[in-house]
Amino acid sequence: MKKTMPSRTIYYDTETTGVRPDKDRIIEIAAYDPDRDLSFVRFVNPGCPIPAESTSITGITDEMVSNAPSYELIGQQFIEFCGPDAILVAHNNERFDKLFIEAESTRHNLVLPSWRYLDTLKWSRKYRTDLPSHALQALREVYGFEANQAHRALDDVIILHKVFTMMIDDLSIETVLELLAQPTDVNRMPFGKYQGRLLSEVPPDYFQWLKSSGALDKSDNKELKEALLKIGALK
Repeated sequence: MKKTMPSRTIYYDTETTGVRPDKDRIIEIAAYDPDRDLSFVRFVNPGCPIPAESTSITGITDEMVSNAPSYELIGQQFIEFCGPDAILVAHNNERFDKLFIEAESTRHNLVLPSWRYLDTLKWSRKYRTDLPSHALQALREVYGFEANQAHRALDDVIILHKVFTMMIDDLSIETVLELLAQPTDVNRMPFGKYQGRLLSEVPPDYFQWLKSSGALDKSDNKELKEALLKIGALK
């Protein structure tokens, strides 16, 4: 019988020109492979000016990426670094980094391997409901790590690896994926100004506002919507 090799865990992060994968571009991508203790970091020429707002957040300027290759080359190098059977770990993976990787790969006709993705933000919100914030820098402070150069890809990747290793303790990545796939019995608000409050303590008008705004129709909030329907909080 052929022995199946375990998946390689790769922590990664992207910096971009904005927040919309359909129109914005990756300007930096970084990854860290803890098994090999190898890192990957590249600037990407987005083929368009970097907005001032993005530069103010990332510190990345047009000049810094002017001589960098396009994503067509960098994306292929990233695929080779990660390998064919990786688990890609990022903070807000499902709603940001994964979407940008997929959009850029489609744009440049790159075929992505059958990677699996793990969202550490989702894990934090699901299993650390006691925390007032689940932002990466807030988690860094909770776990006592020194400040890093936030919003630069490799720095964020290294911090994420340290923080998430502490968060999951001795759980394997495969176990973490299994736990994330399990439905959650939501009894507290997972986000917003009432985060951490019991659902029974949240004003009913707030739930109606979430419904009318479309927030409850997002895939991330499916379990919250089901919990609210179960207790009759939605009209």
